[in-house]
Amino acid sequence: MPSIEVQQLASGPVSFNYTIATPVSNSAKKIDPKFPTVLFFHPVCIPQEVFTFQFGDPKIRQFNLVSVDMRCHGDTKGKVPNDFGQEMAAEDMARFMTEMKLPPCHIFALSLGTIVALQLAVSHPDKVLSLFLVSPLGLEEPQDVAEGRQAIHDAWVDGWRDGKPHLEELSFAVQGTLELAFYDRTLSISQAILALVLPACMRNWSASHLDEYRMTTLDIFLNRRPHPVEELRNIKVPVKLLHGMADVAYPLEYSQEFLQRLQDAGVDASLEAIEGASHFGCVEKYTIVNPIFHDFIIQQVEGPVPTLTKAVLSPWESALKKKGWVKEVNVLEDDSDEE
Repeated sequence: MPSIEVQQLASGPVSFNYTIATPVSNSAKKIDPKFPTVLFFHPVCIPQEVFTFQFGDPKIRQFNLVSVDMRCHGDTKGKVPNDFGQEMAAEDMARFMTEMKLPPCHIFALSLGTIVALQLAVSHPDKVLSLFLVSPLGLEEPQDVAEGRQAIHDAWVDGWRDGKPHLEELSFAVQGTLELAFYDRTLSISQAILALVLPACMRNWSASHLDEYRMTTLDIFLNRRPHPVEELRNIKVPVKLLHGMADVAYPLEYSQEFLQRLQDAGVDASLEAIEGASHFGCVEKYTIVNPIFHDFIIQQVEGPVPTLTKAVLSPWESALKKKGWVKEVNVLEDDSDEE
């Protein structure tokens, strides 16, 4: 996948790895300016490949789709300064959008990505057309979840205790991450995503990069601050929250409280609870999530969107199949030509 170097960041240049798919190209060099653009912000540990079901959906491919690996994830390269947090992560994305010459975007964000998306909408409201937040993290981290994240971090660090990888401890950290992310960790897509992204994790978070690992996978959660109502008033675009009812870490009340805070700020916000969806609900329950997202965007788009004339594939489909993904028939394709 291509990358672009963004200069003039506080910590120096960062080379961001990204992917573009358009209505006519599974892997494009640039967006088609005639169509709306969706920018995807990934969760912790698993970068942009987590959105394979969105990039392979004919309905969602009626738009330009852009995904990007954040710092210390995937193939993005650059220093992580000691003061890295949600503000700097959002500034990264704002500068990435500018360097890529992206127009204001609809944001599809998952878990960690929702922290960045909210900060972007507060700090750079001119760059955001809407927010679609799956497993939104808009409040302070619950104590029990913070302890779980700390345990995962400590196991990974212990796995590099003498500068060499110790698989038992590293495996404990990986399994802890999977338990948070997926309801059914035996699915071939879950295992294939893990197999595909694990080499980058081992490289990015090796013994010489454990400080960066802590800052980008732990501190950004534990040190984050909820936006006060005064800041949330900067959000002038529609917001859709999705909460997975099979999320083992965050209860429905967590998302409901955040919804109330948004509404108190005058934000046009709504919440949908998805039965059986895990924290990474847009993977396991994409057949439910994708139509909700498509309808959410269509309500805001003026003018026609393209009707696709050929089958579309996720840019990561081939790589995931090589790692063991057994692709099932996509039921969403049955009516892909109906508008």
